[in-house]
Amino acid sequence: MIAGMFFGLMFGFGGNWPPGTSRRLLFDRFFGVKGEGVFSPRFYVNLCACYLVGGILMLRLLLPVLCALVVWPSITSADEKAAAYLLSPGDVLSVSVWGEEKLKQEVHVLPDGSITFPLAGQVDVAGLDATAVAKKIAARLKEFIPDPNVSVVITSTAGNLVYVQGKVLKPGTVQMSGPTAVLQVLSMSGGLDKFADKEDIKVVRRNGAKQEILPVHYSDLMSGRDMSTNIQLQAGDTLVVP
Repeated sequence: MIAGMFFGLMFGFGGNWPPGTSRRLLFDRFFGVKGEGVFSPRFYVNLCACYLVGGILMLRLLLPVLCALVVWPSITSADEKAAAYLLSPGDVLSVSVWGEEKLKQEVHVLPDGSITFPLAGQVDVAGLDATAVAKKIAARLKEFIPDPNVSVVITSTAGNLVYVQGKVLKPGTVQMSGPTAVLQVLSMSGGLDKFADKEDIKVVRRNGAKQEILPVHYSDLMSGRDMSTNIQLQAGDTLVVP
């Protein structure tokens, strides 16, 4: 398409165009019209071929962009879902039901991962995001209120804690305000003590009734050779530095 437009503008249109021997020879060789100019049927066939080839080339150039535009919304949606905060014991929620002034309370997530709300009773919320909690409470309230519109707002993430034990300068609890990895928690704990065993650092994670041990290869992390053990920590994890 671009090639056709270029040669059309360059050589002009008319019986014996283009004027001048050198331009006419170039025109004839490109379109194969042998001095017949734009009145030759072959000229229009070749011109259409230029448009077709140009269009195919443009399509090939634009195809990656079109694919990216199609895939981008799904990537964004996945990122948003992954970023949703999951509740932990110690967090605080503000729960309300539209049109029901008496059903508005601030509730704490108990150590067993549950909350208590009027009419809904005890509701397990640990590991859920605010939207899932609202749906769960609404399902309980349907027995008493037709089509309840429940709103859940997280007012405190005090339960989003990890624990650091062993030879760091500031052992204790670290509150996470967002996605937090091992190196970040070590930094917030003041770094390693000079007597720390760098090669035996581990994360202890509770998985139901069991505990999982996740090794941390500190030397690889510091050198940048392998960052796979810079583990994203979860609420309740314990980072042990012997």
